[in-house]
Amino acid sequence: MNSRKWLCLLALMAMLSTTFAACGPATPEVVEVPVQVTVEVPVEVEVPVEVEVPVEVPVEVPVEAPPVDRQGTWVDTVVVVEEPNAQIAVSRLEVGDLDVYAFTVSNPEVARSVADSPALDSYRSFGSYNELSFNTAGPVFEGTGKLNPFAVPRIREAMNWLIDREYIAQEIMGGLATPRWLPFNTASGDYARVADVAAQLQTLYAYNIDLASEVIGEEMEKLGAELVGGVWQYEGEPVEIIVLIRTEDERRNIGDYVGNQLEDIGFTVTRDYKTAGEASPIWYSGTPSDGLFHIYTGGWITTAVPRDLGGNIAFFYTDMGMSSPLWQAYVNDPAFYELAERLDNNDFRTMEERVDMMREALVMALEDSARIWLVDRAAITPRRAEVRVAADLYGAVAGAWLWPMTLQREGQVGGSMRIGMPSILTEPWNPLNGSNWIYDMMLIRGTGELAYIPDPYTGLWWPNRFERAEVVVEEGLPIFNTLDWVDLQFVPEILVPDDAWVEWDAEAQQFLTAAEVYTQPVTARRLSTVYYPADLYDTVKWHDGSPFSVADVVMAMILTFDRAQEVSPVYDASRVPAYRSFKSSFRGMRIVSEDPLVIETYSDFYALDAEQSITTWWPGFNSANYAQGQGAWHTTGLGLMAEAEGKAAFTTNKAEELEVEWLSYIAGPTVTDVLPEQLEMALAEAVIPYAPTLGQYITAGEATARYENLQEWYRRRGHFWVGTGPFYLERAFPVEGTVILQHNPDYPDSSDRWLHFAEPAIAEVEIDGPSRVTIGDEAVYEVYVTFDGDDYAIADIDNIKYLVFDATGEMVYVGTAEAVQDGLWEIVLDEDLTGALTAGSNRLSVAVVSKLVAVPTFDAITFVTAP
Repeated sequence: MNSRKWLCLLALMAMLSTTFAACGPATPEVVEVPVQVTVEVPVEVEVPVEVEVPVEVPVEVPVEAPPVDRQGTWVDTVVVVEEPNAQIAVSRLEVGDLDVYAFTVSNPEVARSVADSPALDSYRSFGSYNELSFNTAGPVFEGTGKLNPFAVPRIREAMNWLIDREYIAQEIMGGLATPRWLPFNTASGDYARVADVAAQLQTLYAYNIDLASEVIGEEMEKLGAELVGGVWQYEGEPVEIIVLIRTEDERRNIGDYVGNQLEDIGFTVTRDYKTAGEASPIWYSGTPSDGLFHIYTGGWITTAVPRDLGGNIAFFYTDMGMSSPLWQAYVNDPAFYELAERLDNNDFRTMEERVDMMREALVMALEDSARIWLVDRAAITPRRAEVRVAADLYGAVAGAWLWPMTLQREGQVGGSMRIGMPSILTEPWNPLNGSNWIYDMMLIRGTGELAYIPDPYTGLWWPNRFERAEVVVEEGLPIFNTLDWVDLQFVPEILVPDDAWVEWDAEAQQFLTAAEVYTQPVTARRLSTVYYPADLYDTVKWHDGSPFSVADVVMAMILTFDRAQEVSPVYDASRVPAYRSFKSSFRGMRIVSEDPLVIETYSDFYALDAEQSITTWWPGFNSANYAQGQGAWHTTGLGLMAEAEGKAAFTTNKAEELEVEWLSYIAGPTVTDVLPEQLEMALAEAVIPYAPTLGQYITAGEATARYENLQEWYRRRGHFWVGTGPFYLERAFPVEGTVILQHNPDYPDSSDRWLHFAEPAIAEVEIDGPSRVTIGDEAVYEVYVTFDGDDYAIADIDNIKYLVFDATGEMVYVGTAEAVQDGLWEIVLDEDLTGALTAGSNRLSVAVVSKLVAVPTFDAITFVTAP
């Protein structure tokens, strides 16, 4: 794909996905492109995508691996350093001081520098976006006594009119972005499905500074403010708006522009320039009512190709999203909150109902506007040309789950690499609710692992630690499966068995069964059964040498419930909203077999893909328990002991409330003082957390062995960060801004297991045909589709659609190209079609949708029609 096509890609994707949804068949054949979540940059939103028809199993492009017998990572050591300036980072790459700059760069000058350097290359990605996050506390800040206009939803809504998104995309982002109004990635299937409402909302909230000024003025007067000499005043003082502006990238210019716009309508603006680490304690972990900021220039990255964006509503607008004080302060219209929760739980029975719910929620979202969306970014991740690593099409290298297993210098085994990032060690690391910044999460993912691996090109899940799964769902639910590791079945009814665990008694510290809780039979919409391998406990080890056990899994189950119950010693109010949402669909769970481990989960929640409709209960990277890392029962237990004694807290919200340290497992007072004290106590008493339940799975001898392993680990490494991932954390140096990761010699997988994901087969497209067409005559165009010089197989193409635009720019036809042979497709504009065109210049646009990757490719050609 040449550079010009790439620069236009995002805009074309948005235009064509919208057009196909509006003018194509009732079920759009659109492959999604960005997660949940959804990170900040914070955070990951890795929620499932919707596939409405089954597709063939993706066949990745093979990459020849060096002939070596090696387990785990290809490199021995990764040194991660902080480099906030992208242009300087490129210079450091050129001289070999860095090997990868793991940041999504959208600066066109930097992109040109990388493209022009023979020593460098880059990966393209499409999952980054920018927004403005508002402080909604007030309307008068408790900490300062000053007015906060953004406590009023209508003023937040009016900010949509104040901001010219086209200006930001073209002038600030240099064309490497496309305007965005909605919490859905513009180039995604879900966006296409609500294209009608999206178009209406874009028109309704188009740039209109006069309307913004009028609406904001009306609401300011209701708050008691006055416009005096063109300046808004409250109680005799100018109304000050503090814009917290990130400095590492284009957000500096975005923040300045937003400040200018606010000044133009009468506000007094203070521009508070901060790096990620400086800003986080203010906007993310600080108390909103303190009034230290009004607007934050947010940036996010979807770290995996999402399969469903419905959860973005709850994540970005409600207290279900994060335990951060900013999120916990959100207050919503009850109808909006209920709708967001239903979408978060996939509480619908048909695709039509789902689409209607999303349409309604998007309207309410812009009326709420706890944050407003600015642009979707096209970005690159710069690297040295000899470096290979799997990069997610949305999450790039920083968001890719496979980066640690695929990072290598071509032709080399072992050695070290240096990775640069704009910020590292931005916030404390703890596995339950620590840092969610992309800069930290990339390294955290390198030291941990999921039970599954998201495909970096399609978003579908592949088994990692489990072997296979079965998904049984109620008849009629819109669920499909693509890959053969999951068996999907439909049945009339699913009954929850009497011995399933359905509730947690936090006082007795025991699970309650369905027979104990329910007075009548309970049904579920979904049953998932996950089968782990027979050698799980022999092959998987925590970094401190402790064998993985079923107790680690049961601990994850307990934590899903315990911290949200008021009688628990570690109750945390910020966990309640997410727990309430979880409980609204959860129906039960059952450990069918401990060895080999087999787990059943009964729930009304289901994903649209069967692959994403499984519940693994793996202890790591699950928003219900271990949201920000991987946790062993013994390491997590130390933090729980500290929190129960009021010495530290897992969430920033609780730490702020109790005025104690936010738990860190890698550095700071909790590592030097708090956790070592708890370890000494645990070792002396062979403490088993939640003993009435975990005591059934852990002996006193096993507990002592684990604590001894951890004690030795702490003596040698100086921290408590322990996972089962391919790297382990050797050392973290917060002051110096450096992290050292080392190859985990006990990692069980062969180094080449995931190497076939090293390069996405993004199609290259070229259209050939007549430049002049006689009105009323047939015209034939050939579409050539290749990858890396080879013909793209017909079997690997999902569809090729084309659009015809007439001389007025109006779209007059949508069709599907016909396959001729591998690499060649044909479009025929028949006599009726050309006969309906008037004289002038027309355009034929083509979108190629591959089965191998979730990013369509576009091309266009113009032709003149004449009598």
